[in-house]
Amino acid sequence: MLISLIAGIVAALCYGVATVIQAIAVREAARGRARHADGGPDGVDAGLLIRMLRQWRFTVSLVIDLLGFGAQLVALHRLPLFVVQAMVAAELAVIAVLASMVMNARMRVREWLAVGGVIAGVASLGLSAGAEGATAAGTSFKAALLIAVGILAVAGFAAGRLRGVTRTLLLGAVAGLGYGVVGVAARVLTGFAPLSLARDPAAYAVVAAAVVAFTFYTSALDGGDVTVTTAAIVLTETLPPAVIGVLFLGDTTRPGIAPAAAAGVGFILAVSCALLLARFGEPGEPGEPGEPGDHEASPAVLP
Repeated sequence: MLISLIAGIVAALCYGVATVIQAIAVREAARGRARHADGGPDGVDAGLLIRMLRQWRFTVSLVIDLLGFGAQLVALHRLPLFVVQAMVAAELAVIAVLASMVMNARMRVREWLAVGGVIAGVASLGLSAGAEGATAAGTSFKAALLIAVGILAVAGFAAGRLRGVTRTLLLGAVAGLGYGVVGVAARVLTGFAPLSLARDPAAYAVVAAAVVAFTFYTSALDGGDVTVTTAAIVLTETLPPAVIGVLFLGDTTRPGIAPAAAAGVGFILAVSCALLLARFGEPGEPGEPGEPGDHEASPAVLP
């Protein structure tokens, strides 16, 4: 289990570093984006991902993201979903620290405390976590994941036609649920051999959910508030998968009331402190005056 815990930490580190690099690439790709007369974005920019693939920074970030995803798979092999998803949310602590070190972002005392809270929450989860649930996921469960991705895609394009904070909040929630599907689908993969992956609906759910989540998250930040978006994605990528893991996949804590209580407190602490760091989900130049709320700053990509 120690290896899985280390892998979860490595995943958060990789995702955090990749996010900073992706922020620069998204800003460049979003230039020239069509907008309405009120300055808002014109629907969902499905071509943003294609434009980003032409940038070397994004290519480098994808390699780092893949390393993070590999580490996440290792963590999912032995740890419950509620532990792994909370560790992934700890990416925001990594981004905040990186922003303060290399981008002159001003971190207040409460934000440094929030970083400590994320670390303490994840540590509590790791100490209280039981083994990965043994409940096997059948074909119907995996098919439901694919259906869920389709529903999220429809909901995301519908939300993209809205305006203001409602648009940002709903697109962020759709993206977070997409990343949650990635975690759940990765957890129920039957194997990693090429032939096994080709036959596994969960493998297709991983890819489709990742594309959907990325598209709508960048669209939410294209003209939306980063704090609202990041808060929505943190909540929706952690809470639903945690519930699914407990209800359907047999995830548990160590035997006894104390580990269960520690896991609950740790999960709440890690997620709530990550929410306090939501403004660092957009690591453009948050240390400059007005940057945290500047809608033209660089959007980031959370896994």
